[in-house]
Amino acid sequence: MIAQLTGTVAAAGESYAVIDVGGVGYAVHAGPHTLANLKVGSEVVLAISTVVREDSITLHGFNTAEERDLFELLQNAQKIGPRIARDAVESLRPDVIRRAIATGDTATLSRIPGVGKKSAERIVLDLADKIGPVDLGGPPKQGGNRPGGWRTQVSQGLQALGWSAKEAETAIEKLDAEGADGTDVPTLLKQAIRLLGKR
Repeated sequence: MIAQLTGTVAAAGESYAVIDVGGVGYAVHAGPHTLANLKVGSEVVLAISTVVREDSITLHGFNTAEERDLFELLQNAQKIGPRIARDAVESLRPDVIRRAIATGDTATLSRIPGVGKKSAERIVLDLADKIGPVDLGGPPKQGGNRPGGWRTQVSQGLQALGWSAKEAETAIEKLDAEGADGTDVPTLLKQAIRLLGKR
């Protein structure tokens, strides 16, 4: 199984990238959070999950091994396939998801696209004993006190103002990395606009 790819970004689309490794192009499925960091011609290291089905072998790429491992773990829950698992990793940070599973926080898990209350309860039931040690001291580091779905709302706001999806995702990642203040979407949107205006 392929667990990591190191190579050059040969192409990037809305839901995939082609990574050239020694002259061989690997099609890697990825979400906007991962694709935002990929520029054609740049060198990249992606953590890879290989999903094998009867009729296909699909590579899913992530920025970190932690994201990849969580993607694989989530699929051990009933009715959670690769699409929902990837959406989970894209919409919530791994530490937030692990904490939610460990504490039975179905409200947080229900913020994952495609996951309702019953699915969230199923995830907790199926995975609570599989996630390993979870730091429960203090709130999650990045954006723990921000409103649910703030990433999507800020991204939509930026795109409505003329920025691309990739530029919006880059700004959102910077907000997380800088631990920007702000607990409401309008404040976070203003901060994202300021970040993009610096370019």
